[in-house]
Amino acid sequence: MTIVDVRTPDPKKFIKGATGDWEIVIGMEVHAQVTSEAKLFSGASTEFGKDPNDNVSLVDAAMPGMLPVINEECVRQAIRTGLGLKAEINLKSVFDRKNYFYPDLPQGYQISQFKQPVVGEGKILLDMPEEQVEIGVERLHLEQDAGKSLHDQHPTMSFVDLNRSGVALMEIVSKPDLRSADEAKAYLTKLRTILRYLGTCDGNMDQGSMRADVNVSVRRPGGEFGTRCEIKNVNSIRFVGQAIEYEARRQVGILEDGGAIDQETRLFDSVKGETRSMRSKEEAHDYRYFPDPDLLPLEFTQAFVDDLAQHLPELPDDKKARFISDYGLTAYDADILVAEKASADFFEEVAGGRDAKLAANWVINELFGRLNKEGKDLATSPVSAGQLGAIVDLIKEGVISGKIAKDLFEIVWTEGGDPAKIVEERGMKQVTDLGAIEAIVDEIIGANPEKVEQAKAKPGLLGWFVGQVMKQSQGKANPQAVSDMLKQKIGLE
Repeated sequence: MTIVDVRTPDPKKFIKGATGDWEIVIGMEVHAQVTSEAKLFSGASTEFGKDPNDNVSLVDAAMPGMLPVINEECVRQAIRTGLGLKAEINLKSVFDRKNYFYPDLPQGYQISQFKQPVVGEGKILLDMPEEQVEIGVERLHLEQDAGKSLHDQHPTMSFVDLNRSGVALMEIVSKPDLRSADEAKAYLTKLRTILRYLGTCDGNMDQGSMRADVNVSVRRPGGEFGTRCEIKNVNSIRFVGQAIEYEARRQVGILEDGGAIDQETRLFDSVKGETRSMRSKEEAHDYRYFPDPDLLPLEFTQAFVDDLAQHLPELPDDKKARFISDYGLTAYDADILVAEKASADFFEEVAGGRDAKLAANWVINELFGRLNKEGKDLATSPVSAGQLGAIVDLIKEGVISGKIAKDLFEIVWTEGGDPAKIVEERGMKQVTDLGAIEAIVDEIIGANPEKVEQAKAKPGLLGWFVGQVMKQSQGKANPQAVSDMLKQKIGLE
């Protein structure tokens, strides 16, 4: 296969070396566990957190005479993912045996797909701060996971847990289109978001259901691709960025010292923040791929694919475009809200029939800010969408001011309750009686004649007067009414 470089070198992404600039070239192989109750070729459970070797069938343990049977739901999920990646769906694909020996691979081979994967080329769009970047997806293929070797349970023995043996994985392979650690993190974040919207993978990297192999090389800007090193099984987006930064500088240092990069597999040590050598990098011929004789080619019709396509949910890019066009949100706010499907759904419940921009401001700044501060998520939020929507209504209707709204939010967060009833029972309505407001305004103006003269020369000082009135009214005066009255009395209109 000929690899085509589609990216124009960007000086802002270059690494400054002692002998000049270097460009990072990154490709990613993401292993995403398919959302399915059973494994790819057996009926064993995929439930996370079970005791070692609880989720193991005779097929998973490679008992003699046991034959694999394809799980149709895993195939459906792979096709749906391919459609979500705007990728080509191959109506015929083949399962192969990838041969290697390791204690946690009881068959002595992994059932995977090599030359004929279920999903072909697709793309992912990244909204970077200064540009939109299109990253090519080379392929998506189905394969079974291996088990897990445990080396720290006993001083003289290692153990094998086969719970993950046979679990269905989608390996999603990008083209070498990524050019910085930030792009790589954005790519992995966007891919995880798409998978979660589709419901084809939960994206829980801390549980191992999504992990990334990161291929890193460096070259002179626009030059030939360099020798790549693969960093295996990185299990967090933050670690992906750290691993790339370290590995790229390691390679630049070797090349500038006159050395050569060995093509190898490396591991990322998150404690030390560095990569270290694991083994020489295997090539396809090392695995002696051949079609699995126990599995027929995987074939389905275009009608089957079309039916799946018709029932896809609204995906992040489409939802973002709709939030901008229908709700009038900024691209920045829309990005935040569509990052998780739950966040987007929550916002739409709050915004329904209301001032969408005001709703977005309260969801993003007040609610999300408080949730982050206290380590909570929407599932554990003390404030529901209905309660937050009621607060937005009270602000929009002029019943409460922005300052009172924050006090009200705090009460609902800590005590719960109906926002409208709380405002009524605790006397939190803002003062809209112009006579009452005028009395306070006159008092503040009368007590500060010098500032009145200064405000006439510098209208920006009007904010000071507004603040004094709000303070004296304990935040209950209508800020707009206060501002309008001050302008009239000071003579700024």
